[in-house]
Amino acid sequence: MASTDAPTILDQILADVQEEVALAKRRLSEADLRGMIADAPPVRSLPDALENKFGLIAERKLRSPSIGLMRSSNVIEAVSAYEESPVVRAFSVLTNKRHFGGEPKDLREIRNRVSKPVLRKDFIIGEYQIREARAFGADAILLMASVLDAPRLKGFHELVLELGMEALFEVHDEEEIATLPPTARIVGINSRKFKTTEGFRGFGPKGFSDKDFSINLGTFELVNRLPEGTIRIAESGLDARNITTVREHFHAALVGTSLLRDPRGIRAALTDFEEAILS
Repeated sequence: MASTDAPTILDQILADVQEEVALAKRRLSEADLRGMIADAPPVRSLPDALENKFGLIAERKLRSPSIGLMRSSNVIEAVSAYEESPVVRAFSVLTNKRHFGGEPKDLREIRNRVSKPVLRKDFIIGEYQIREARAFGADAILLMASVLDAPRLKGFHELVLELGMEALFEVHDEEEIATLPPTARIVGINSRKFKTTEGFRGFGPKGFSDKDFSINLGTFELVNRLPEGTIRIAESGLDARNITTVREHFHAALVGTSLLRDPRGIRAALTDFEEAILS
């Protein structure tokens, strides 16, 4: 008998990602990607950028399924503002089109404008996307334990390292931590609940709200369960008011929405982070 369970937000996104990858393969073959990789710029080390001093991996996206559109002027200014900020250690670039408004070519555009490592943040489901990331200039990619099982996490990381890049492994619970390969060097704990059918797009128990109901900051308490010696990243739900709560236990925080939606402008938002981190 077929399951009557409603698809989760993650199920819906992954189905759309499969369509996007299929379209990408029609535009650029594996052979095309290999040629582009040969001409790609040298990789910048994400681990080197993160391990010495606490800072931000600052994100660039046009919208989010959890909260909607970002502030357009903030998105426009994001790249230059992040490059100039003393607390931004690396860039996170969303390349998912349907849900975040990005595409792989954004990696090349941004990589050519900045001096810091660039992370491709997407729902990676196959080797094609890994090669595509390097072909368009990415220095690192995201590998999600909520999407990939242990054998694929291991195999995909082997390809990532073969291409000279590094991976940010993302986990949400102890079960996912257990699937990490021994080669994992950077691990992020994401406080966002993707495996849910509700609580997204600002809809909570009492209807629409500007609050992001998909966040559970208590997830960060898993930090002591991460493999010893890994570079630890706190992902999602952080702003300048609560960034100090993770500073002691993490090497960096991945931040996007609180920067990109600030009505005062992205530079004012970054100033708040800089004051909190550098004080």
